[in-house]
Amino acid sequence: MPALPLHALVDHARRNSPFYAELYRDVPAVVTSLTQLPLIDHVAFWSANRWPDNRLLTGPLTDAAVYKSGGTTGAPKFSPWTRSEHFDSVSAFGAGLVDAGLRPGQKVANLFRAGEFYSGFLFIEGALHHAPIDNVRLPVATAPDEYVADLVHSFGVDVLAGEPMKLSAVAETLLKQERPAPQVELILFGGDILFNDLRPLLRSAFPNAALSSIGYASVDAGLVAGPVPAGDDLRVHRAFPNRTVVELVDDATGEPITEPGVPGRVVVTNLFRTLVPILRYPAGDRAEWTDSDRRTFRLLGRSTEGARVGIVSMPTEDVRDVLLAHDPGHHITGMQLVQRRCENRDGLIIRLGHTTQSPPPAELTETLRRAVLDARPAYVSEAAIGAIHPLRVEWVPRAELVTNPRTGKLRQVIDERPAH
Repeated sequence: MPALPLHALVDHARRNSPFYAELYRDVPAVVTSLTQLPLIDHVAFWSANRWPDNRLLTGPLTDAAVYKSGGTTGAPKFSPWTRSEHFDSVSAFGAGLVDAGLRPGQKVANLFRAGEFYSGFLFIEGALHHAPIDNVRLPVATAPDEYVADLVHSFGVDVLAGEPMKLSAVAETLLKQERPAPQVELILFGGDILFNDLRPLLRSAFPNAALSSIGYASVDAGLVAGPVPAGDDLRVHRAFPNRTVVELVDDATGEPITEPGVPGRVVVTNLFRTLVPILRYPAGDRAEWTDSDRRTFRLLGRSTEGARVGIVSMPTEDVRDVLLAHDPGHHITGMQLVQRRCENRDGLIIRLGHTTQSPPPAELTETLRRAVLDARPAYVSEAAIGAIHPLRVEWVPRAELVTNPRTGKLRQVIDERPAH
């Protein structure tokens, strides 16, 4: 499906979608640059994308696949893709699988979730089906971990594809059974970042497997980027040429970032979706350019992810980096920040996952707690004056870390404070 010129996309959206007609009321009649368009406001976008009385669609819903997205507003929302839009997306994603390391004839177990309008399983099945090389597709979906572990050995699975938490659950099952799988050649993860704390677990269960992102896409933003072979850096991606434009914009000013290494919000423009136009849509992630030509970027995490305890900011990535630097034995297999409030004060618990094979040494807990406090002296001073509760660190089995019940993604921040 050929990319449409920017002015054609804008004209189509403005002419046929009440939402875009209002949003672009003050936009020049002739648009020659993305920066002439405002960024999409998520609340307004999803408010217009309601059922019934939809004000976002540019035409009737007569031939489409409808998926469901949590978006970045929390409540699930529906997002339709026309037949041709879906075909073009999975075809491009399938071509990207070769860059991710897929080789001819490999047997691929698709462990992504299916059902309830979830797109992951169907999207990856389509990508594998339309990949430019032969492959054997094993549509496993969310089968029990023990079933997947048996399948890996009985069927000779070469490639596992799934969300990081599902892949790590299978890895842990194999290790509990004392049946690591050296025959697995490739692990493809998607739906979330594969954080460094899960790598040792995957390496133990699949010692000969390469690790790679399966690509970057979402139900709401659509097709975004494919993986870039970049050695040990699994977060580097490249926008699909002639299909997607990726911008990084400054959090404060909203201006595009052009310099490598400067973090900003990921903003996506899709060049072929017309039923639900995606024009300067913030994807909810943060990234930085890795080259001066702005062709490749490195994902850094969710744009709003982190805990705020009183006046102290605790970004998840910063906290995770500190913890892993002080865990040479690789006991940590997952992390989430739990915010609580009692006695009129906020508090924070750093919940760490571990495997039953390697229970953490007793002294490690205090070492980790102290390391985080050393990196965040404001937390120490605020706790000392009684403004917030002292920092706590607790361990749970990796399987007890809280995940999204629909998507299976690890919840990085859990806010258990009362609403009022």
